[in-house]
Amino acid sequence: MDIGTLRGLGTVLVFVAFVGVVLWAYSSKRKNSFDEAANLPFADDETDAKKRDEEASRSNK
Repeated sequence: MDIGTLRGLGTVLVFVAFVGVVLWAYSSKRKNSFDEAANLPFADDETDAKKRDEEASRSNK
């Protein structure tokens, strides 16, 4: 086995891993999880806004 064969096997292994990641990412089973993850930054903003409103109402009393 020479270095060319090892490099070829490495290339095939990386390509198979790439195809696996692409299939995983575009799987319809993962869509809900990815949609939920995409909205996480906005959910944090809403939570922070509610906390600020609650703290503001407490300090006004």
